[in-house]
Amino acid sequence: MSLRSLPRDAVALALAALLLLAWTATAYPLVSTAMVACSLGLAGASWWSCRALYGERSARIFLATGAALGWFAEQMGSSRGWFFGSYSYTDVLGPRLGDVPLVIPFMWFGLCHIGFLMASLVLWRQPAPAGGWRSGLLAAALSAMLVTAFDLGADPYFVYQLKAWIMAETDGDWYGETVRGFEGWLIVSFTIVCTFQALARPRLEAAPDAAGARAALVPIGLYAFMLAYQLAFTQPVALKVTAFFAMGIPLLIACVAGLQWSRRGAGVPA
Repeated sequence: MSLRSLPRDAVALALAALLLLAWTATAYPLVSTAMVACSLGLAGASWWSCRALYGERSARIFLATGAALGWFAEQMGSSRGWFFGSYSYTDVLGPRLGDVPLVIPFMWFGLCHIGFLMASLVLWRQPAPAGGWRSGLLAAALSAMLVTAFDLGADPYFVYQLKAWIMAETDGDWYGETVRGFEGWLIVSFTIVCTFQALARPRLEAAPDAAGARAALVPIGLYAFMLAYQLAFTQPVALKVTAFFAMGIPLLIACVAGLQWSRRGAGVPA
């Protein structure tokens, strides 16, 4: 495949990602480069999956919505204490726009796409809601819970082990974190997914064939990778146990549902 045959938005996003990665590699420590690379990989794979499943327009809207609302929430959080409590970012996650590392808005998009797809599979055994505003709200609610389930273990890791940001309040009830932070994750991810659905009205464009199955299963694999990472590196052990069940149960259900959906296209009984 030649460069000219690639979609323009794919080329533009790839170039932007390479520039951000190069900037990080030349001006920040190796750990920052690794974190930025992983985060951009998460966003890129989610964008590819979104584009394959819901179409180019929906992918653009989801990326723009997740990045814009994610950046706004983080900027207001770090500057005014909204949503998550008062905190400030360090240099661990690389270059910033305002107070927020540039990679964070892309992470919000990637996580919300994964949550939306998994929620749809869990609820309807297909990678999109069944239709109607009630289904959309239900998908957004479960998406927010799945995204926040990831944060149960990730937030203490990023704060106390990786030191990616510093919380003003360090004596909260969740391993030093405050419950308010999780409320913020629920609110922001719910808002992103609701806004995406209202603007894009996503419908499945991919059939449950081999290509559609890959697009549906890759985000599930990303969620599994994030769970494995927490099991390997998060401390204390109690957080590993929490992540295993909070993320592992919906992961297993979504994986089975994704396989059932893909088998419909192959004519295999579910």
